[in-house]
Amino acid sequence: MTTIAITEQFGADHDRLDELFAGFQSLKRRDPAAAKEKFKAFLKGLTRHIVWEEDVLFPLFEERTGMTDSGPTAVMRQEHRRIKGHLDAIHDKVRVGDPDSDAAEKALLELLSAHNMKEESILYPAIDAGLDQAGLEAARKAMDAIPQERYACCCHAH
Repeated sequence: MTTIAITEQFGADHDRLDELFAGFQSLKRRDPAAAKEKFKAFLKGLTRHIVWEEDVLFPLFEERTGMTDSGPTAVMRQEHRRIKGHLDAIHDKVRVGDPDSDAAEKALLELLSAHNMKEESILYPAIDAGLDQAGLEAARKAMDAIPQERYACCCHAH
């Protein structure tokens, strides 16, 4: 079995997440319940994506390059914190059924666009360049071993 390269796998996940968020945006004013479900799926998926990067992929890159406190992964971690702030602002609105989250959505999308481009054009290819098939499979197993609770960022009770 061939494991898909990080660039391809994570690029496809970016696309999947973009579709979920676009679905949320298109539904939030005309079908709030459906929009909430799209946002929950987006929030959980993006949280999982970030956990996989920070717990598995970034350490692979840092181990190989020696860049930990500076370099691309340090920048990506800072951006992840900013992404979380925008997500929290949108989540607060979704939680109470307020569709007026346009400003936070715009800020999130601007940040994600630049962030994803850097990952897909620089970071992921650099990680792929240092991994053979066994390394890719080990990374996949490490991601699969992360408990689902790490992605449970929404109480699902609202």
